Amino acid sequence: MKLIIASLITLSSTVFICTNQNRKSQTDPLKESIQRGHEIYTDFCVSCHLPNGKGVENVYPPLANSDYLIKNREASIRGIKYGQKNKIVVNGQTYNGYMAPMGLSDDEIADVMNYITNSWGNKNDKIVTEVEVSKIKK
Repeated sequence: MKLIIASLITLSSTVFICTNQNRKSQTDPLKESIQRGHEIYTDFCVSCHLPNGKGVENVYPPLANSDYLIKNREASIRGIKYGQKNKIVVNGQTYNGYMAPMGLSDDEIADVMNYITNSWGNKNDKIVTEVEVSKIKK
């Protein structure tokens, strides 16, 4: 009888641990943010920066393999939040266009930043959060 009870306790513990580990892998905040960011990108950004993130040479800077996004995290967030109107250099190319503010909320900006900084050859393990975006001032 003791063996049966011990076996049931062990089995219950194993099921509980496996269930919690499975939930953890299904609720990765960065992955969820990237998925939401993809939808936002499709709605607001794709017409200029294109589905492949390559932009339009000499007009709209590339987001794909972008040195600017990784080296200028705060400026990138600010550009999405308030618009971009100053010269920037992306992958050695100077861009001097205008990007209007998209009217996105701080959480939407965080999501789209997580998407673009983890797509098309970009890699960013440090999640952009709504709190971080809210601290960016004009």
